[in-house]
Amino acid sequence: MSKTPCALWNVIAPVNSDRWSELPDTDGKVLCVTLAEDSQTGHYTRLTRFLPGADTSAYKTQSHSYVEEIYIIEGEIYDAVFDRTLVAGDYTCRPPHEDHGPFKSPKGCLVMEISYPDEPPEKV
Repeated sequence: MSKTPCALWNVIAPVNSDRWSELPDTDGKVLCVTLAEDSQTGHYTRLTRFLPGADTSAYKTQSHSYVEEIYIIEGEIYDAVFDRTLVAGDYTCRPPHEDHGPFKSPKGCLVMEISYPDEPPEKV
């Protein structure tokens, strides 16, 4: 199987804002939209928008059993584990079990995530 095909659409256009979901425990400052996923493998591509002032401290440090690619499209975000601010153009391909987060984004940020879990992602 492969990722779900879809028609061309503008993900960040205001008319599509209802397709984004709020990440719980972030005071509405972190929004996600899954762009494509493979229901058999669980692999997915998602955008996450951190609005100005976003803070994921409630989620503490994260770690996954799978590879995860991250690309910063715009803005900047602070990763506490690495004590580093990621900016537009930064990319990483995290190995399984690499700690990351929590994240803070004083000015806002848009992140593309491509993940390769062994099961479908949780819906937010």
